[in-house]
Amino acid sequence: MVAVPTVTGSVDSADTGRVLAHEHIFVPGEEYRQNFRADWDEDAKVAEAVAELAALPGPGIDTILDPTVLGPGRYLPRVQRVAAQVDLNIVVATGVYTYNEIPFQFHYTGPGLLFDVPEPLTELFLKDLTEGIADTGVRAGFLKCAIEEQGLTPGVERVMRAVGAASAQSGAPITVHTNPHTGSGPVAQKVLAEEGADLTKVVIGHSGDTTDVDYLCAVADAGSLLGMDRFGLDVLLPFEDRVATVLELLRRGYAERMVLAHDASCFIDWFDPEAKRQVVPRWNYRHISEDVLPALLEGGATQDDIDTMLVHNPRTYFER
Repeated sequence: MVAVPTVTGSVDSADTGRVLAHEHIFVPGEEYRQNFRADWDEDAKVAEAVAELAALPGPGIDTILDPTVLGPGRYLPRVQRVAAQVDLNIVVATGVYTYNEIPFQFHYTGPGLLFDVPEPLTELFLKDLTEGIADTGVRAGFLKCAIEEQGLTPGVERVMRAVGAASAQSGAPITVHTNPHTGSGPVAQKVLAEEGADLTKVVIGHSGDTTDVDYLCAVADAGSLLGMDRFGLDVLLPFEDRVATVLELLRRGYAERMVLAHDASCFIDWFDPEAKRQVVPRWNYRHISEDVLPALLEGGATQDDIDTMLVHNPRTYFER
């Protein structure tokens, strides 16, 4: 058992309960919001998030892991206001989310650059993990990076190596946004392992976007967890295919290599809210509890399988 930092204080890993392993709360580009969102109502957005998250203990969810980091708009004071009003463990992350370049603040500063210093990204990540994020006193519980169809660009690789190094030095686990259709899971595994990261503490995110079970087995066989974490995004892969893929992996004996989630959010400024509701009406935090778990059980999954994916695997993600 280990202490897992949450927004409201540490909890024992044995007490994390049922975990949704990849859920955002707020995804607003903060610079964009402050300059161009005159309609933003902070109190209203917090109240809406509280209403959505406060309902989760009802269907049996105890903890969410929020991988919002630099890029999509991480702002801890807003998350703290929500966490103080819900009976839910919220674990936040550190890292950088980019498909291409790193933020301009790091273009000229780092190993071999104009200002040749040790990698500042690793130092910042370690500070978030060990001391706390900004002046909030909230410590990050895991690390986040991304690799999309653009592949291992120099910026993506630099962030990924900094994440791997921070994990190797701190023992913190990692979640990677990947695109299974471009085979980026093994690419991330290779880079992270080269930096000393323990692949058993890595979730290869968005693995559930494919039905290529042989690819998924290869990723899992390398040691990592498969993030079957976009339930509700039926526009990317239909519900039935997502359920069937999990069932086939269970049949092949991979229950201990999967975690579940939606990649949902209370607010995201990437889409028009009404269009989002129409196109992906089941993309919410309750979909797994209300629809996915019954479908898995009907398809042959056991309660032990469900508990392994929702309780055991997230717990050992932190304990390994």
